[in-house]
Amino acid sequence: GLFVGRVDYQDKATREQLREMELLWRASTSLPPPATDLFTGILPNVYNPPSGFCWDQLCSDPPVVDEDSEENNVDNIVSTFLEIAASQAEHYRTNHIIMTMGSDFHYENANLWFKNMDKLIAHVNARQANGSRVHVLYSTPSCYLWELHQANLSWSLKMDDFFPYADGPHQFWTGYFTSRPAFKRYERLSNNFLQICSQLEALAGMAAREGPYGPGDSSVLREAVAVAQHHDAVTGTEKQHVADDYARQLAAGWESCQLLVANALASLSGSKENFVFCNALNISVCPLTEVAGRFTVIFYNPLGRRVSWPIRLPVNGASYAVTDPQGQPVPSEVIPISNFTRWLRGDGNSATRELLFQASAPPLGFSTFTVSRMSRGDPRVPPAQTPVLSQPREIQNEHVRVLFDPLTGHLKEIQNLDKSISLPVFQSFYWYNASIGNDETPQASGAYIFRPNSSEPIPVSGSKQVSTYLVKNRLVQEVHQNFSSWCSQVVRLHAGQPYVELEWTVGPIPVADGWGKEIISRFETTLQTDARFYTDSNGRQILERRRDYRPTWNLSQTEPVAGNYYPVNSRIFIKDKKFQLTVLTDRSQGGSSIFDGSLELMVHRRLLYDDNRGVGEPLVELGANKQGLVVRGRHLVLLDTVESAADQHRLLAQELFMAPYTVLAPGGGPSYHRGHPSLQQFSALRRELPPNVHLLTLAPWDAGTLLLRLEHQFERGESANGSQPTTVDLLNLFSAFTITSVQEMSLGADLPLDAVSRLVWTPTTGPAQPRPVPKLDPSQVTLQPMEIRTFLATVQYKVPG
Repeated sequence: GLFVGRVDYQDKATREQLREMELLWRASTSLPPPATDLFTGILPNVYNPPSGFCWDQLCSDPPVVDEDSEENNVDNIVSTFLEIAASQAEHYRTNHIIMTMGSDFHYENANLWFKNMDKLIAHVNARQANGSRVHVLYSTPSCYLWELHQANLSWSLKMDDFFPYADGPHQFWTGYFTSRPAFKRYERLSNNFLQICSQLEALAGMAAREGPYGPGDSSVLREAVAVAQHHDAVTGTEKQHVADDYARQLAAGWESCQLLVANALASLSGSKENFVFCNALNISVCPLTEVAGRFTVIFYNPLGRRVSWPIRLPVNGASYAVTDPQGQPVPSEVIPISNFTRWLRGDGNSATRELLFQASAPPLGFSTFTVSRMSRGDPRVPPAQTPVLSQPREIQNEHVRVLFDPLTGHLKEIQNLDKSISLPVFQSFYWYNASIGNDETPQASGAYIFRPNSSEPIPVSGSKQVSTYLVKNRLVQEVHQNFSSWCSQVVRLHAGQPYVELEWTVGPIPVADGWGKEIISRFETTLQTDARFYTDSNGRQILERRRDYRPTWNLSQTEPVAGNYYPVNSRIFIKDKKFQLTVLTDRSQGGSSIFDGSLELMVHRRLLYDDNRGVGEPLVELGANKQGLVVRGRHLVLLDTVESAADQHRLLAQELFMAPYTVLAPGGGPSYHRGHPSLQQFSALRRELPPNVHLLTLAPWDAGTLLLRLEHQFERGESANGSQPTTVDLLNLFSAFTITSVQEMSLGADLPLDAVSRLVWTPTTGPAQPRPVPKLDPSQVTLQPMEIRTFLATVQYKVPG
């Protein structure tokens, strides 16, 4: 069971009237019921004590006085409590109700709390002698859930989610979907690196924890990432100094994991290199590559299938030779670093160019590439490239063509060359003017709340003209767009890739005019979308959204923009009967479709007023230079037919979420395993996983035991091939170790699957019987659409070499 404190104020009022404050929440339409049915209770008073019953250090409610004195108030307090209980019971269906006693920052004085609650319980129950039918006791959510189940009722069924949430007519909690976008990206990167760290610890075993580079420890990052999931951490709804501390904890975790990764790579590759981790490649900073005439690139792929991914490294040479693990040449190019990037990183970094090449790595493994600077006299050195400053009309690779308006510089059309389809797409940046409150309500836009003072955003470029220039070679084609002094974008096509990459850089957001600003990237198309758009739920289930509509109650819309914003964790798309435009994100953002054929994502926000939800300071984020935070990110855009779209966006979203990781080294390190040559390429799998199966977890559990999770990453019915059940031979999947025994566990790995005993609830639509747990055959593990299966595997590691 799950108990929630916050649901939309209109939703709650409707549920109270219908006595549907407790329900069954069906979390997936792909898995057969009741597998994902979750009993959900909505608490009566958020999670606070009833009014007048707060007894803590900072509370002002009178204590229970039952002594013989003039201050004796016990009869009044008991009567008030009984009235509140009776009123609450009118909205719930059984003779049991839950009364929350506590709130944020409470129990600083626990003795005071329990002293008063003891008295309250005793005196309420004493009224039973005079005919009262109310009995009060200390309880737990588990005990309460059990009593609800014993009532043997049928419960209403909910298929959608609880977004967006508002606690008043102009008070939509949709701003935090984007708040602190840099920290949201850092959290996403940290989880990416944590999975890589855990995988390498599992693959290398003890050698990862105790190696030549020092003690490696994944627990520091694991705990920091866990803390960052707090509802006032990754959400961006904390004070600035608290956000700084969350980032500090993540940074400490990265340091510990980088030691572990270095140890593991040395053991698995057989070479003790002087590994270098360049954490600022997104602004083209890496001291090793900027000065070295020769270095190696270790490209690690955490996915269960082969991945090809573009590499960009800051350099100063005019040309470089790149070779793959077999010593074969790899096409590469050198291009100038953009002026915006050079400004962004300051004058202290010397790299003036970027080296580009396409790297490929086997599943759950690495490939090592060697990079050598070429001398000017070398006949292989190509002529230096300079950006073309004219207005570009189009860029194109094997799969995609992107057209631009030659007069305005805006993107105007995307073509899928494989499917011979095209779609007019206008994309630009806008800002909503953040409300500071008005006569109707003083509610301001803040860390939690998104409240624009107009439904019409303002173009960042001011005029229609966007200055552009073109960079074009055999590996990449880029149109650099400059919308203002604080907003730029690179529209990029990599050779061989089916998506359009939009790399945006926004900030410092100017606020000298006294207005907070909320920045969006908006796409406008000719798709007939009928007020519908689609967002993901934690990167898995796709949910249909309808503008100005809620599936379970009649909405009275008070905020036409903020009231239609939803969380976008990995993707948002719009479609008609033929075509689908999908945008993938590299962090959680707020998004919507404010008018038909459009979609938008909020990328950054800077606000001058607090929204009165507990933060106590405005969301101004000064950034590294104290002038205002600059944020850089990417949107990957796919145009496809509706029936084929999932085949593209499901796999690409995983590549973005579990992105490959690049480690650098000068090269020429000594041997790790005496008498054995080093490996330039390695895969921990005997064969690739099927495209619809994702290796969700590979991590150490205890001595000789690993935690494994396999995930079917397609929903039922969204792909002709991807949505089919898939079978994996788990016993013969891995090459780095031998699995000697397997036990299937619950999702959290806290119980054997056959020991899980869930309460069976009856929805109003009729009962559904749980399926029996089949006998496990680890050589034939079948996954249904959206299914995750969890295993503990005992393993025996193979001798190196």
